[in-house]
Amino acid sequence: MVNQRNRKWIMGQTWNDLLFAHYPVEIHELQKLRPDCLQVDTYDGQAWVSVVPFEMSDIHFRGLSAIKYKKRFSELNVRTYVTFNGEPGIYFFSLDANSPLAVQLANLSYALPYLHADMEVAHSGSQIHFKSTRNDQRAADGSFDGHYAPAGEPFQTKKGSLGYWLTERYALFTVKGKKILKGAIFHEQWTLQQAQADFRVNNVAESAGITLPAEPELLHFAKKLKVRVWPPEQIGIYHNERRPDD
Repeated sequence: MVNQRNRKWIMGQTWNDLLFAHYPVEIHELQKLRPDCLQVDTYDGQAWVSVVPFEMSDIHFRGLSAIKYKKRFSELNVRTYVTFNGEPGIYFFSLDANSPLAVQLANLSYALPYLHADMEVAHSGSQIHFKSTRNDQRAADGSFDGHYAPAGEPFQTKKGSLGYWLTERYALFTVKGKKILKGAIFHEQWTLQQAQADFRVNNVAESAGITLPAEPELLHFAKKLKVRVWPPEQIGIYHNERRPDD
């Protein structure tokens, strides 16, 4: 959790209609793609990657009202689970977004791999159609086209369970030059639902060099979550010790 006594959050945001599509993957695939200062985290020896489409709203800086230029934008993340000095967190392979400002700010402040994408989100009852086509020349093509919807009653995961391990993480780690950075967040525990999904296209993980199983092992849906974000904090110096053939 965030140490709120020493540092103040700088941004608030709300995540809406979010899907976690969780996939078990071979740990060696991830070890060659993450910075070697981060350790791939596992649950009962199994590594995981999650594809996460959602919409973001109510974006505001501390003490200021919500950003007016765009009330809501869409985002699609590919993430895995890591530790740094024993602290659990998230490592992002890509974060596609249809907000040029969000892409620019995140690239500059956190050195996160935010990428431009054309996105469409449509709602039909409880079902959500999410479509994303990357249009950023800095990365390989990555597309997503799928329908998803909640299925079942809301619940909260129990500490120690796989669902808790996958979702209750309050830090991201990234590398900017020789700086190892941590981005802390705070939110109440996720209120989740089981989900059903149908993906017509889903190659955003493949574009990062990750081979996913044909179908996700686990699906979670979250209707809404309010989040507070802390500024990036340097937590170490990066010495790349990976050999070219690793």
